[in-house]
Amino acid sequence: MGEGDEVVYGLLANAEVRPDHPALVCGERRLSYRAFAQLVARVARVLHDHGLRPGERVALLLGNDVEFLAVTHAAATLGAAAVPLNPRWRHDEVAYVLQDAAPVALVLDDAHASEVEAACRAAGGPERSRRLVVGGEVPGWPAFATAVAAAPEGLPPGAVRESGFALLVYTSGTTGRPKGVIHPSFDPQQGFEAQRRLAELWGFGPADVHLVAGPLYHTMPAAYATQHLFVGATVVVMRRFDAEDCLRLVATERVTTTAMVPAHFVRILELDPAIRGAYDLRSLRKVLHAAAPCPIEVKRRIMELFGADVVWEFYGATEGPGTLISPEEWRRKPGSVGRPWPGVRLKILDDEGREVPTGQVGTIWLSAPGGAGFRYHRDAEKTARAWREGFFTVGDLGWVDADGYLFIADRRTDLVISGGVNIYPAEVEGVLITHPDIADCAVIGVPDARWGQALLAVVEPRPGARLELPALQSWCRERLAAYKTPRHLVLVEALPRDPNGKVRKALLRERYADQGTSR
Repeated sequence: MGEGDEVVYGLLANAEVRPDHPALVCGERRLSYRAFAQLVARVARVLHDHGLRPGERVALLLGNDVEFLAVTHAAATLGAAAVPLNPRWRHDEVAYVLQDAAPVALVLDDAHASEVEAACRAAGGPERSRRLVVGGEVPGWPAFATAVAAAPEGLPPGAVRESGFALLVYTSGTTGRPKGVIHPSFDPQQGFEAQRRLAELWGFGPADVHLVAGPLYHTMPAAYATQHLFVGATVVVMRRFDAEDCLRLVATERVTTTAMVPAHFVRILELDPAIRGAYDLRSLRKVLHAAAPCPIEVKRRIMELFGADVVWEFYGATEGPGTLISPEEWRRKPGSVGRPWPGVRLKILDDEGREVPTGQVGTIWLSAPGGAGFRYHRDAEKTARAWREGFFTVGDLGWVDADGYLFIADRRTDLVISGGVNIYPAEVEGVLITHPDIADCAVIGVPDARWGQALLAVVEPRPGARLELPALQSWCRERLAAYKTPRHLVLVEALPRDPNGKVRKALLRERYADQGTSR
């Protein structure tokens, strides 16, 4: 490690040790650690003035840009949490999370003002004086840039110097509505120590240049961007993923690390070989991937492109980490997601809670690092169901081989993961069933070569009704985020049900497994 490469932890510490080192690159915007720390301090002042206090929450409805990371870091320094909202949600989806999370303030892009206004009318939310707008002007709402420019320098009274990753992330739940996941790391000191342990695990340091390829409102991109800022590295943010632009940034910014989902790999591999070969990717030393099953052939090809010892995979959830596997291990165990993280234990249990023999499929249960685990916001019952004697599950199924390597058999019974994004079919079904020409329906995931899984709607039409996919998709997009709209449609006379009346989705998945496409 060369001079100036010593790892110090925390944004403020790095602003002091390497003030002129680049912290953030986003398009034409480039901020040093000094400039970013000053921005975070001013944003913290603004949020404090808008009522944000320790234990409270600020919601974000922002795209990938400097402001997203400035707000999340400012909230953490106040001992508060940021609540990322998906910019693709419609007003009823936003309303649900605003009502559940009860943020005291909201920072949003001006493009989402109408959705937010409708959401706040439907379910309450921060009043206009506490909705800070990034971008254009919205009459009656404070402008984020103006408020930040007018804020005094320095952190507000009571701010904490050492804080960690404090996002209240909403993940899909058994009711079809997302649930907020609260970690012990919301405590500033525990969060700081958790970040330090992760940095040591992955070997991140100030010489790294990290590329944010996914949307920051997702846990993985936000976590690894924050992790790199924590150790003084440079973070390059893509506003939107484009396969060739990704390779261009790796080459021009000399990117060393990134975190992706398999859909990113597929889009890169779809590029013309001449385009892929035009960029120097030798700076990459660690490409992390997770969030969705990766076809073995896709992984082999991306390892050829990025480097034989570069691509690492891990398995986990918003609720907590699970397993990881190195490139060398994966070549010996293709298809595996590895062995437990340091400090994590793994069990495979049957429905009665008994450990199953090696090689047999069961439910995956994991222990929390350090023994302290998450809870679901305002849902003690769901929290209790997720835990068993110090181990938690998110309902995924898998098996362990004789060497202790985990293989995923099925993600969750009904949850669909498309392009690394969780989609809960119950929510989609709740919208479809309101269509005037639909008598009954079921939504499942079918294999898709590009996205991992795609949504298929199996529909019983009302007598005499005519349903076509394009019209149904248009109808859904008016009521759901576009990524929750089914890509495929099958019309049936009657859905298969068990004696209790429950739709036999396992049968549907088997019957229509060949309906997916790579479109």
